Amino acid sequence: MEVPCGIISVEPGWYVSAQQSEEAEAGELSPLLGNELHRQGSPGVSFGFSVFNLMNAIMGSGILGLAYVMAHTGILGFSFLLLVVALLASYSVHILLSMCIQTAVTSYEDLGLFAFGLPGKMVVAGTIIIQNIGAMSSYLLIIETELPAAISEFLSGDYSGSWYLNGQTLLIIMCVGIVFPLTLLPKIGFLGYTSSLSFFFMVFFAVVIIIKKWSIPCPLRSNYIEQYFQISNATDDCKPKLFHFSKESAYAIPTMAFSFLCHTSILPIYCELQSPSKKRMQNVTNTAIALSFLIYFLSALFGYLTFYDKVASELLQDYSKYLPHDVVVMTVKLCILFALLLTVPLIHFPARKALMMMFFSNFPFSWIHHSLITLALNIIIVLLAMYVPDIRNVFGIVGLFYLKLSREDFLSWKKLGAFVLLIFGILVGNFSLAFTIFNWINK
Repeated sequence: MEVPCGIISVEPGWYVSAQQSEEAEAGELSPLLGNELHRQGSPGVSFGFSVFNLMNAIMGSGILGLAYVMAHTGILGFSFLLLVVALLASYSVHILLSMCIQTAVTSYEDLGLFAFGLPGKMVVAGTIIIQNIGAMSSYLLIIETELPAAISEFLSGDYSGSWYLNGQTLLIIMCVGIVFPLTLLPKIGFLGYTSSLSFFFMVFFAVVIIIKKWSIPCPLRSNYIEQYFQISNATDDCKPKLFHFSKESAYAIPTMAFSFLCHTSILPIYCELQSPSKKRMQNVTNTAIALSFLIYFLSALFGYLTFYDKVASELLQDYSKYLPHDVVVMTVKLCILFALLLTVPLIHFPARKALMMMFFSNFPFSWIHHSLITLALNIIIVLLAMYVPDIRNVFGIVGLFYLKLSREDFLSWKKLGAFVLLIFGILVGNFSLAFTIFNWINK
C-alpha cells in the first residue's frame, strides 16, 4: 500500500531522535522519514524533472520587469540585490527542510500544526490557498490581456471581432484544453515534461534578448511607416550605470523577492523526489535557483543595455515599439505567455493540497474529492483573474516556524538566520504593501 506524503501518525511536539537528525543532516534519511518519503512501489521523480518543476514555480512574469529594476538600481546594485535575495531563498529552503527532518512531516500545513496547533494549520493552509489562487489568477489575467494582441501581430488586415482575438474566449479555451487536464493530474511529478518545456521557453526568451541587443542601436530610434524618429539624442543615455537610486528603486527588493518565490511547491516536489533526502532536495533547490538567477540576470542585463533608462516596466513592450512585426519577437511573446500558462498547474497543486488537508485530511484519497476541488479551483481562478495578492511574507513564515520548532539555542547560526528571515519577510511585506497602496492612490 502506498504511504501518503504528509504527516506521520505522531503527536504534535514529537521529534525524531538526535541520531536520526544527524543521519538526515548527513543526507541519510531516518527510518521514519524513509517510510514517509520512500513511497512503496513509486520510483519517484528524477532530479532533472524536479529541477524543471521548481524552476517553473520560480520563474514567471517577473522576468519581464527585471530590466526596469536594473535601470533604477544600476548593474552592480542590481547584481548584489539579486544575489542576496537568491541566497536568502536558498537558505530559507534549507531551514524549511531542517524543520521537516526535526518534525518528520513534509507539508506546510502540518508544520503549522506542530508550531501553533490546529489554528496554525488552518492559517497556513488559508495563506497558501489565497496566495496561489491570486498568483494563478494574475497569470490568467496576463494571458487574457496579452494573448489576443500577440496573435493579432501575426495577422495582416482587420480581424477585429473574431473569436480568436477575444481574450475571454481564448482564456476559456486555454483553461479547458490545457490547464484543467494538467491540474487534474494526481502528482506534481507528472508536470515535469510541461515544466521542461516552460524552461526552454524562458531560455529562448533570454537568448532573444541577448541577440536583439545588436538590432536596436543607441540612441534609440523607432521605425514607423519607414520613417525614423530619434527617441534619444544624448549619448549619455547610452552609458550603463553601475549604481543608480531613485524613488523607483524602492520596488527593487520586493520585485526580486517575488521573483524567487517557490516555497509552496518545495515540499510537494520533495515528497515525490526520487531517493529523497535533505541533501538531494537542497541540491535540487540550489540548481533551480542558480539557473533561474542566470536567466534573470542575462535577461535583465541585455534588456537594460538595449534600452538603458528608456526601458519599460514590461520589457517586451519596448521590442514591440522599436521592432514592430519582428517575427522572432512576436514568437517569443507567445512563448512567454505559454510558459506562464504552464506555470498555473504547478501553482494549482499546493492550493488543492491545502484544501484537501483542511477538509479531507482524515479521509483516504478519493478521485471524486480530487476532481471536484480541482474543478472548483479552476472556476474560481478564471472568474477572479485578478492581480497578484498581497501575501508577501513567505520568508518570514519560514523563519517564524523554525524559531518555534527548532531545539537549538537561540544564539545558534540557524536560529539567528531564521530570525533574519522573519525580519526580512516582515519588512519586505509591509514595505511593498505600502508602496502598492501608494501607487493605487496615485492612480
